Amino acid sequence: MSSSKSGKIITVIGSGLIGRSWAMVFVSGGYRVKIYDNQPGQAAKAITEVRKQLGELENAHMLRGVGSAADQLGLISSHDELSQALEGAFFVQECVFEELGAKQTVFKAVENHVGESVILSSSTSCLLPSNVFSQVQNRTRCIISHPVNPPYYVKLVELVPHPETLPAVMDAAHALMTEVGQAPVRLMKEVDGFALNRVQYAIIAESWRLVQDGVISVKDIDLVMSEGLGMRYAFIGPIETMHLNAPEGLEDYLKRYREGMRRVLSAFGPVPEFSGEAVQRVTEEICKLIPSDQEHLSARRERRDHLLMGLAKLKK
Repeated sequence: MSSSKSGKIITVIGSGLIGRSWAMVFVSGGYRVKIYDNQPGQAAKAITEVRKQLGELENAHMLRGVGSAADQLGLISSHDELSQALEGAFFVQECVFEELGAKQTVFKAVENHVGESVILSSSTSCLLPSNVFSQVQNRTRCIISHPVNPPYYVKLVELVPHPETLPAVMDAAHALMTEVGQAPVRLMKEVDGFALNRVQYAIIAESWRLVQDGVISVKDIDLVMSEGLGMRYAFIGPIETMHLNAPEGLEDYLKRYREGMRRVLSAFGPVPEFSGEAVQRVTEEICKLIPSDQEHLSARRERRDHLLMGLAKLKK
């Protein structure tokens, strides 16, 4: 299950945002990519969008990998027939919508067209691999490769094994993701929410509680992250932050702040319902800052991606 390219093919199933992003990442590493979509013509439309994005990245001097935008685009083909899309593939990345039945159906169909050595990977952000791959006969080659949106700029990929996944499959997926410029992390076992969303939801929950309880505004809680925690978390994680924030490292930090951390954590409220009056209040506040019409949201997403592009360049 070597990830050496040698003209090898990766099949991307699903031509939406995540599917297109994976295609761009894989071709940046020199792999041939076949995009499949069960809606006729959608895969071809995806290539048109990829052409536009690669051109924009090239003009901004942010194109990843080797070769020009035209070279990379030449590695992508579109397919409306699943068997044709899977022919010759050594790695399959599923990117259909986040619905368990849909993903199970995809992998059940895929297994009928590929050999035993082909790795089956899902982009799911929250569904457990034991559920996603429950209808696959050979689950030893199954893995979750959860990207962060947008994957081209935010390189983290969570690799989550099925209980039956072979270590060699995890190693091969890790090597592939590293080779194409992503930053893979290994989860030793499946857990609801994986790692990223468990951390993200903890931040969201406390931010929501603070706004809901009238402690801080929506604008200012976002600034706590963007101008505070986020500044260092873009470069170092929470454990390293603790390690660096005391003269003698992590143990010294815990001696100094253990009791304070436990006191504050014990004061956290229950899990928010994310419904009712609080939703109306938070929505009103955020929409005063960023109206929810498509013009404003699209402009803000474009700004986000531009800033992430700059941050990615800075982190090289």
